[in-house]
This record gives sequence, structure tokens and C-alpha cells, in this order.
Amino acid sequence: MSGLPLTWEFLAVPQAVPEVRRILRARFAGDDADDLVLCVSELLANVITHVGERTPVSLRVTATPSGRVRVALSDPAPAVWPMLRESGPDGTSGRGLLLVDALALRWGVEQAPYRKTVWCELRAALRSAPEWVTGATPLPNEHRTGQASHDAH
Repeated sequence: MSGLPLTWEFLAVPQAVPEVRRILRARFAGDDADDLVLCVSELLANVITHVGERTPVSLRVTATPSGRVRVALSDPAPAVWPMLRESGPDGTSGRGLLLVDALALRWGVEQAPYRKTVWCELRAALRSAPEWVTGATPLPNEHRTGQASHDAH
């Protein structure tokens, strides 16, 4: 996926969601970035809903050594963790993290004293294999103190 890495700091406000989508689509034009755009939108919406509007966030989209795309969204609320929950058929909200869980190869939360980072890893949608991918490299163990991760599928 061209356009990596991407780092961006901004305020989490409802108006930022369509702007972030527009920027990601422009940055990754030509790549199949639909899953990336949806995951970033849902993680950002979670911050707005559960931490609060005008929360400063940091978005990082990077490539992993194994050729995945890693999305990481950090905010200054280490005590407010995202939770997977079932939304009833009549529910109008509460499906964002379920979408991330369904689309991501794995996802998790890293906690630090003054911030947390919710991350997910996606398959890279590539037109052709990039030169930095030299083979599958095992990922380090993500289960360290203050971190949680979920493997999808």
C-alpha cells in the first residue's frame, strides 16, 4: 500500500470523521482502502462517543514487517477501554468495534500512564508487492502488561 507511513494529530470531532475518510481515500488512491477507512472511522467515532468531543488524538497508519497495515489511534484517556458488545437487531449504535473485529486480522489496546492506543492490523491491499516485503516475519508477542489483543478469524 503506497502512502505509508501516515501520522496525523487532530481533535476528535464529528466533522473530522468525513474529513479523515476523504484524506485516507486521497492518500491511498488506487489501493483498496475500504477496510482501512472503515476501521479508522469506527475507532475515531468511539473516541468521540466514549471519551468526548474535542479529544486530541494521534492517528498512525504504518506497515508491519509481515506486510500488514497497522492502524493505531491514541487518545489521552487510558481508563476508557473499548469493549466488544452485542447490539440487538433494533440497536442503532454499538457495532463499531464489532466491525473492526470482523475486518481486522487482529486488534488490541495498549495502555500507558496517560494515554491508550487502540490498534488493528489489516491485510495490505496492494497492486503489487512492495520492495519492503521480504517475507513473513513472526510478530512479537503482543500480550505484555497493559496490553490486550484479539485475533480475528
